[in-house]
Amino acid sequence: MEVSGRCSDMKFLRALYVGRFQPFHLGHLEAVRYILSNARELIIVVGSSQESHTIENPFTAGERIYMIRLALNEINVDPNRYYIIPVIDLDIHSLWVSHVCSHVPKFDVVYSNEPLTRRLFIESGFRVESIPFFKRDVCSATEIRRRMILGLNWEELLPKRVAAYIKEIKGVERLRDLAKTDKVTS
Repeated sequence: MEVSGRCSDMKFLRALYVGRFQPFHLGHLEAVRYILSNARELIIVVGSSQESHTIENPFTAGERIYMIRLALNEINVDPNRYYIIPVIDLDIHSLWVSHVCSHVPKFDVVYSNEPLTRRLFIESGFRVESIPFFKRDVCSATEIRRRMILGLNWEELLPKRVAAYIKEIKGVERLRDLAKTDKVTS
């Protein structure tokens, strides 16, 4: 399904959407589709871009950027309508919004359901909109990573090209290796 919109129908010129995308799943894809129905352009911030090779953050920033690109190509989103920008963490919340702003083009609105992200942007004077959830009980990166580790069905929760890419880079094997321990249990 192609994501398009006539400029005169758009509420906003440019929107911002922040996530870790570990991995980029169907819920994220629906969020992008929703945001692009309300904005001419979208800045997708790949947060915690310095993180990789942990259970919570198994994929590199480059891998996540590629996943997003694969997913958006899969539904024919015009590449001229979005930017994908990696941003490293800044563990000083009072400075985080200005840190993000220093890495991205200007934007009119932030889309987020994440409480801290919402609060920080609101306190910095930005308009913040919610995103309708899509199958939230299963479309969560935490649940997907759990399924990968346990050998349960995870592919159905990701765009087809993203699932194929994770298999190609042996992402499940990486995650399972990271979940192992060398600690003695009693």
